[in-house]
Amino acid sequence: MNRLTFLKNIDFQRPSITQIALIIAGILLAIGGYFFTRGLVTCWTITPLAGRPPSSCGTVTETLNGPTLTNDQGTPVPDVEDLPPPITIPESNLPPAWDGASRINILIIGLDFRDWVAGEGAPRSDTMIVLTVDPLAKTAGILSIPRDLWVNIPGFGYSRINTAYSSGEGAKLPGGGPELARKTVEQVLGVPIQYYAQVDFYTFVEFIDLIGGIEVYNDENLRLDPVGQGKDKIRLTCCGMRPLDGERALAYARFRKDKEGDIARANRQQKVILAIRNKVLSPENFPVLLGKAQQFYEKFSAGIRTNMPFDTAIRLGVLAKDIPVENIKHGVIDYSMVALVDTTLGGEKASVMKPLPDKIRELRDQIFSGGAVSPFAAQNDLTTMMKEDAARVRVLNGSVVGGLDGTTGNFLIAQGVQVTEAGLADGGYSSTVIVLYSPKLYTLKYFQSLFGITESARIFITPNPTSTVDVEIRLGNDWANNNPMP
Repeated sequence: MNRLTFLKNIDFQRPSITQIALIIAGILLAIGGYFFTRGLVTCWTITPLAGRPPSSCGTVTETLNGPTLTNDQGTPVPDVEDLPPPITIPESNLPPAWDGASRINILIIGLDFRDWVAGEGAPRSDTMIVLTVDPLAKTAGILSIPRDLWVNIPGFGYSRINTAYSSGEGAKLPGGGPELARKTVEQVLGVPIQYYAQVDFYTFVEFIDLIGGIEVYNDENLRLDPVGQGKDKIRLTCCGMRPLDGERALAYARFRKDKEGDIARANRQQKVILAIRNKVLSPENFPVLLGKAQQFYEKFSAGIRTNMPFDTAIRLGVLAKDIPVENIKHGVIDYSMVALVDTTLGGEKASVMKPLPDKIRELRDQIFSGGAVSPFAAQNDLTTMMKEDAARVRVLNGSVVGGLDGTTGNFLIAQGVQVTEAGLADGGYSSTVIVLYSPKLYTLKYFQSLFGITESARIFITPNPTSTVDVEIRLGNDWANNNPMP
């Protein structure tokens, strides 16, 4: 068995408060560009559609048994009128703490601009977008859900999916509109949605301007409507890269006056998101933007309504720079995945999108599979995944048992761990903790299993590109008293 050489006089310093503040601000910049704006650019539209219930209602306006759907020939669509009875929405609780390695799904919600301006009741959502991230495979996916999708909203029966938010707000349910929208999307897609984020839409313009604008490839001749009264139209010509400030980017993301409507708009929004990602995460811009950390915090901290804990946002930020753009899949539930049928909403004729479940599941599986999952991940072989990570590991002894860093280090080496440093911890530890300096998440998952760590409080995310190791283990008395070493 290999013998571990002890390194003496290890000078291990914690980062200063200033360094921590700058690191956190930088991470928020990255995740803000990637996640927050994804919700912001979906929030606005100004062209009214027939058959929408009055915003003052705050809840679904259909009768108790729901409207009757018909196809183009006027024949009733079977089964839609047989609605399930209302159910009681249980009290909303925070989701379980994210372990940092499992797939995570987030619902981004944008409010309807017209409802917000009218201020006559709880607004509807305009478009919902599910963001999925697989930390181990370093892949992500974006799935856009059209607002006219005809779904069963828990406790309210069938309606357009955009009324889930207004129903939850109007009925003052636990968690309000975001929580009911989350449950509705979770039921429609058949996947768990851990978190939601609703972002104030005016923040979008400020955000784009603060990062110096973006560039998108435009392949259309567009005449855009900026937000606000009396503003001139914005013309965007085809074809090539076009610079957009905040106002222009907002108008571009809101545009839906073409034959594809919301479907084409969703694709434009994806262009905007990728443009923001590229701007924020580019090596030449990131250090400059990091220097504006105080500005970003002051402008954006109050504009987000979410159930995502701050430490989870930090962990997601660690991943942002390590997920290449080619590993981000994106798709829209489009007209090939629904049947356009007629109904009556609020006493007016309306057209809705009845889901074709098999088609939607096919798109969902494509987006959520990631497409780049390691075969080792598929086998769920944590030891092999850990070796694939090639993480450098420091082992520090914080237990009452002398020499535990050496025996544990040699044990880990025998398992294939690259232990490069060892020594004493900065104090006593009753429980073992893990410090992650770089996103070696295969290794994190392996150590969580080995040391039996299930509490997020025992995992510290401390990004430090200058660290000589990727992962640090501070051994506690729990490991000293109960471990598998011979």
